[in-house]
Formats: sequence, C-alpha cells, structure tokens
Amino acid sequence: MNKTFNITADCKPNLHYMVDIHSRLEQIKGYVDRGEYLSVHRARQYGKTTMLRALDEYLKSTYYVISMDFQMQMSGAKFRSENAFSVAFAKAFVRIMQHLDVAFPEKMEQKMNHLKKATQESREDLELVELFQYLSDICRESDRPLVLVIDEIDSAANNQVFLDFLAQLRGYYIDRDRSATFRSVILAGVYDIRNLKRKFRSDEAHKMNSPWNIAVDFKVDMSFSADEIAGMLEEYETDHETGMNAAEMARLICEHTSGYPFLVSKLCKLMDEEVTGSENFPGMKEAWTYAGFLEAERMLLAEKNTLFESMVNKLYDFPELKEIVYSILFMGKENFYNALNQAIGTAEMFGFVKNVNGVVTIANRIFEMVFYNLFLTSTENQNTDIYKAAIQDKNQFIYAGYLNVERLLERFVTHFDELYGDRPDNFKEEDGRRYFLLYLRPIINGTGNYYVESRTRNMERTDVIIDYRGEQSIIELKIWRGNAYNERGEEQLVEYLNHYHLKKGYMLSFNFNKKKTIGVKRVILGDKVLVEAVV
Repeated sequence: MNKTFNITADCKPNLHYMVDIHSRLEQIKGYVDRGEYLSVHRARQYGKTTMLRALDEYLKSTYYVISMDFQMQMSGAKFRSENAFSVAFAKAFVRIMQHLDVAFPEKMEQKMNHLKKATQESREDLELVELFQYLSDICRESDRPLVLVIDEIDSAANNQVFLDFLAQLRGYYIDRDRSATFRSVILAGVYDIRNLKRKFRSDEAHKMNSPWNIAVDFKVDMSFSADEIAGMLEEYETDHETGMNAAEMARLICEHTSGYPFLVSKLCKLMDEEVTGSENFPGMKEAWTYAGFLEAERMLLAEKNTLFESMVNKLYDFPELKEIVYSILFMGKENFYNALNQAIGTAEMFGFVKNVNGVVTIANRIFEMVFYNLFLTSTENQNTDIYKAAIQDKNQFIYAGYLNVERLLERFVTHFDELYGDRPDNFKEEDGRRYFLLYLRPIINGTGNYYVESRTRNMERTDVIIDYRGEQSIIELKIWRGNAYNERGEEQLVEYLNHYHLKKGYMLSFNFNKKKTIGVKRVILGDKVLVEAVV
C-alpha cells in the first residue's frame, strides 16, 4: 500500500509519511524516568495523539503504560458523580491492563482482581478514595512502574469530579515515598489544567488554585523543523521521484507554517493529491515546485476545515483574543510577552500567537491570513466604500495573467484621496493599512495570496508580500516622517528586494502634511526600480 500524508487522527509509520519524532520521545521518557507529572497542552491538530500513541510503544519495555482517551472511554455521564466516574475509570483501567497481554506477578494479579470485582458488583461505595487505594495496591505489587497517560482531558471540562480526581493524583504524588502510585502521569489536551480550573470553579476564591500545580513545565518542541520536514519529503521523493529539492521545499513549508504539524501535512497532501493533475500542474514534477506550493496554500486558505473553524469560534468565545489579534494585524501594536497575562496565555495555548524575542506575534503566516481574511470579509468591511471600489476595479489590474501592482497603487491613491482625504490624521495612521488591504483582497482573491512580513510590522512600517501566480511583489506601507526617513525606507526596501531576488518594489506612504503632493512616481536606485505612492 502506498503511503499518504495524513491529516486525521494519529499517524502510523507504515501508512503515512511522517516526521521522525524519536528525539521527542526520548525527551518525554526523560521526564517519565525522573518520575515527573506532566500537562501536555497544545493547540488542535498539533500531533498530540500521534506522539502519545508512539510514546506508549516507546515505553512499554520499561513501564506498564495505561493509555486512556477520555473522549472515547469516559462519556459525560461518567462525570455525574464520584461513584460513576470511579467505576468507569476502574473498568477502563482493568481492560487496558488486560490488553497488555503480559504475565503479571501473582500478588499484582490479585490486587487487579479485587478492583475488577469491585466494578462488577457496581458498588455504590466505590468512590475516588477507594479507587486510589486499589490503584495504590496495584502499583505496590507491580514488577514495573506504572505510567498513566490520559488524552483529550478537555472532555472533562466543567466538572468538579475531575478536579477531585486530580486532587487524588496530587495527594498520592506528594505522599509517594509512603504510598505507592504511578511513576508518571501525563495529561494531554488543548487546555492547560491551569486554565481548566477557570471553568470548574464559580467562586472567586478558588479560581487561582490548581490541583495540578505538581506538573513540571513541558518544554518539548512539538513543531516540525525544516530539517525534519526535509527528512519526510526525502522519503516521499524516494518513492515518487518528483525531482524536487526536498531541503528547499521543506524550508518554504516551514517558513509559512512555522512547523505546525497539521498545516505541514495538509500542504503536502494538497500538493500530492489535489495540485498534481490539475490544469496548470499536470504531474508531480510540476506540483512539487514553488508555484505548486502557492497553489496548495491558496487551496488551503479557501477551504473550510475543522482547525480554521475552531480558530474562528475561539475568537468569538474569548473577545480578548480578537482584540489582541486585531491590534497586531492592523495597528502594528507591539504586545510585549507576559506569561502572566491571561489573554496572552490563552492566545498562546490555542496556538494563535507565539513569543518572538519578547513580542507577541501571530504563530504562522497561514494563521495570519486566516485572521486577515476573517476581519477583511466581515459585513462591516465589505460595506466600506474602498472595498466596493476594489470590486468595481478588479478587472483593471490583470495583464496576460499577471498583477499590475503599479496600476493598483495608482487607483488606490485616487480612491483613498477621494473617499478619505479630508479625514483627520489619526484615521489615516490607524486605518490606512487596513483600507489598503481591504482594497487589495478582492482584487487577488481566488488567484493570489498575500501576507505581512512580521519582522517589519510596527506602528510606522509594514511590508506586504503578494504572491500572484508564482510572482512576488513587495509593498512597503509606512507613515511619512520626512525625506530623510523616506530615504531610509528606500534603502530598507532595496535590502528586502535583494533578499527576495527582485528588481522592482513598491512603497505606499500615508502623508499627513497639509501641502503634500499625492500620486505615484518611479525612483531608480542602482539596479532597482521603486514605485512610490503617496496619499
């Protein structure tokens, strides 16, 4: 059977092209060997389940691994009472231990039978205290340390019973020199337990008290590096002989996804299954190219998938997230990273943002475009005059299949001056870049993509990179701060053009001077042509 790129459930090495996660498993085993308790919280579709199932196999020669999935094994009804939870947990525990298919020591077998008998009798007195006494007895008589792994702990949200379960784990951990217990416990989900507590408690006094304060920081990087992606692509190349440069393609994928596992696999899957055989990419050799990658990215951004839907829902569930994302994208605001800031912590937990040199930035270019598209296509924005003007103008800028950016800037300058020229300066500074993106998006929609270079995004400067049919254009958006500042901007743009191996670049300045001259002109600097627009 031919391997495929997988985007659903866990990845299996015999069926799917995978990144080598051996080094991550080694790191996690180090935590387990030290007897540490962990909370593995990562965003949706970040490879948690794949890693945990691989970990089960990796540890089994040294430990008895009890791997549970609360979504599958613990329905909501199981959390209605301590007794219901304890009976359900005990049944799942016994079943998993039996499926290990090993010969347990006689005394350990006896203790497991005691627990099994208690569940068969459906004892109403089997609650958490009694459950943990049984589990402690089993751990004491075991010939190997036991490791408890629970995936999808989010299924336990809004439930006091689960908090009490964590309290028991904590109590036995603290008393582990006198009472036998699990060597290590790993809880995995989207939410950090410290955030789950906000849902459980209605009284303010308990909001900041977590029963899982025994967990160590989980510092295993689960994102894929360019080298790791290249290793996966090299295996694919061995099978298919596309002629791609695996290292360069991996670098490109990593640059746009920041190694987010689902996005990496999805782009590869699109190039393999959807781009290949399409009108402009008849075979694999054509698909696994820069142009093929851009086509896959366009397809991804145009589709409705569970990850993107979840992201959008979170923005509405947590208004503070929407505020942070909007301020970064459109206002160039620098939100300095503070791990104690609840809004930033929540945004980081959901995978929306990351800490880059002490500044909060959007996690990757794909997410950035999802958010831009969401904001720019709101009913409010689509009703703006500049958006409507773009709809009317959109057929004016495509010549022989390519985008005429100079003409686009000319029309934008005209419209912006007509519509907003008499607005106060603070309007232009706060909303100028938003209105340009509002004008740009419907013009390239469906054919091209754009993104904002995070390294240059601030209150005074933003570089927009347009990818249209495999051709890149760089537009520097900035606030006019005089001729000297403008000349420095020209030098910066030239450096940027050199980085992208381009001969032509664009500048759009929002000038607040009363005597300014609006319009578009060309400036020649060495071998570069700069098209400069002023509004």
